[in-house]
Amino acid sequence: MDLLVLSGGRHAYHETTPILVDFLRAAGHGVEVTEDASALVSDGMKAHDAVVFNTRRTEELTLAEYERAALAQFIGGGKGFACIHIAGCRPDDWHDYHDITGGGWVPGSSVHPPYGEFTVEVRGVGHPCARDLTDFVTSDELYYKLAWKPGNAVFLTTRFDGADQPMAWTRPHGSGRVFTTALGHDGLSFQTSGFQRLILNGIAWATRADER
Repeated sequence: MDLLVLSGGRHAYHETTPILVDFLRAAGHGVEVTEDASALVSDGMKAHDAVVFNTRRTEELTLAEYERAALAQFIGGGKGFACIHIAGCRPDDWHDYHDITGGGWVPGSSVHPPYGEFTVEVRGVGHPCARDLTDFVTSDELYYKLAWKPGNAVFLTTRFDGADQPMAWTRPHGSGRVFTTALGHDGLSFQTSGFQRLILNGIAWATRADER
């Protein structure tokens, strides 16, 4: 598959994006990497099968309205979208973003305990994104009290604060497919084999590669 990875922002992307690109390419994907959101409105978008957001696009990096529209049109027209960790953070003036991602971090209301180890559990065993995945231990930020939209298919959770917290889910957007995970804070998180399998499965599902 041909993937556009958008990176950059207030997180450890100098650690995570190189790891992400390495294992995507090792799996046979073509990968273009940029921190410039204008790529979303370039002629080259037609060649991509999916956009991968490993980025925090808030405050000064919030997408311009025409970039938002281009992203929504790209996905809604039948392409894929993968949203990793804080990439699901909702900009103050773009509440519709969570209609695409299915939910995510909301500044001022979402929280996480101190970074550390926890167990991620496979709940949707029959979900295509759970293929070859078993419960795994990761070092990460455990996001909870996230914004949430109906229609999400949750297949990974972790137990915290007396409840199962969603860690990965999928949803449709128009004719396209969206894969979102709350996991993926830093380089150590990205080196976890379960996390890498999760991302590869999510991209395969979002691009329909698992059906070809």
